[in-house]
Amino acid sequence: MHVILVTMGSAGDLFPFLWIGRALRARGHRVDFLGPEQHALYVDAAGLTFHGLPADPAVLDHPDLWHPTRGLAVVWEATRPAMAQLPSVVAALDTGKDTVLLVHPLALPEADLCRLDRPGLKVAATWLAPSNLPTVHDPLLLGPWPVPTWVPHGVRRWLWRSLAARFIDPVALPGLNAAREARGLPRVRSLIDYIRTVPDLSLALFPAWFAGPVPDWPQPLHQSGFPLYDPDPDAAPGPALRAFLDAGAPPVVFTPGTGNRQAGRYFEAATQAVTQLGLRAIFLTPHREQLPGSLPSTICWQDYVPLKALLPHVAALVHHGGIGTTAEALRAGTPQLVVPLAHDQFDNAARVVALGAGASLHARRVTPQRMGEALSSIVGTSALARRCAEIASFSRRGGEANDICHQLETLVQRD
Repeated sequence: MHVILVTMGSAGDLFPFLWIGRALRARGHRVDFLGPEQHALYVDAAGLTFHGLPADPAVLDHPDLWHPTRGLAVVWEATRPAMAQLPSVVAALDTGKDTVLLVHPLALPEADLCRLDRPGLKVAATWLAPSNLPTVHDPLLLGPWPVPTWVPHGVRRWLWRSLAARFIDPVALPGLNAAREARGLPRVRSLIDYIRTVPDLSLALFPAWFAGPVPDWPQPLHQSGFPLYDPDPDAAPGPALRAFLDAGAPPVVFTPGTGNRQAGRYFEAATQAVTQLGLRAIFLTPHREQLPGSLPSTICWQDYVPLKALLPHVAALVHHGGIGTTAEALRAGTPQLVVPLAHDQFDNAARVVALGAGASLHARRVTPQRMGEALSSIVGTSALARRCAEIASFSRRGGEANDICHQLETLVQRD
């Protein structure tokens, strides 16, 4: 089998594909990896054949990137230059036999166009987080706004379509339909409705205990555990970090995500909150410029530390709610304070709270006082610690990469 993996975005989008790609290669399949140019080192280290796609890092400074409703449009526009190359790149790589495109959800429109060159091509979608799969069933959040359980499904469907018609379709459909019309294909009226019809197989890369299946998810669908990929599985805290950890009580780790370069207010509030509470902290970000110029001795800055190596040594994790970070904290049994900004983060935060694994604070409501109150509710709370340990006991089972490989192998055998 020949599998062409297509992803975009940050390391959180990349790692699940590396997890699957390595398993496919171990089973003897040919694997080609298409992704943003800046991820070449990760893919090369995983031993996979990499084909870089253009990516403009300036998108990280776009003022609406982390907006609750406008953020998706920013991501869509930023990824289209790379996705426009997908049909020609895939046509050049396709061996013509038993080929599967395994793609990020936002690559599904271009994956559909790839079928024009070879109608027998199979397309599989990887849904990285529950909110990637629009549904009218509970729990339902439209951005940061929860929909009450008593709202009928018909009204929920209307709400979804209204939100998409205002914030998504005006950005996505003009270019998508121009590309389709140029190839003699009919126009698309709703991006959300359309992409559900594209894949021959859907892979939900999160366990049922985190988000159970609902009737309106696309079919056929296979649900896995979290794809917890470690780029450096033997990593350990370096000497400076080890010395900091040994110097006092377990600290609280703060990370707004590796791709967030707009977290100055977040770190300022965190600095004041931990200082007032007498807590130690680790600030985890590759962008030092967004931290206060001078940090007290009780706060340690690190540009990157694998969470698997760090979380066993900390009191809590404060993070943005990316699905990969959320899964790592669940695996480690670490209490979480989720501070969501956009995209899938609000839904992930709500599920963490529903599981009893932590608390949530909307990023736009962050102040030192509110962050301090939220931290007080999770740090040193014995009941929360017991619940997190219970979740960790079954979260560590993780995903089964070979089972996903089997699903893809079965897919190529279908008529």
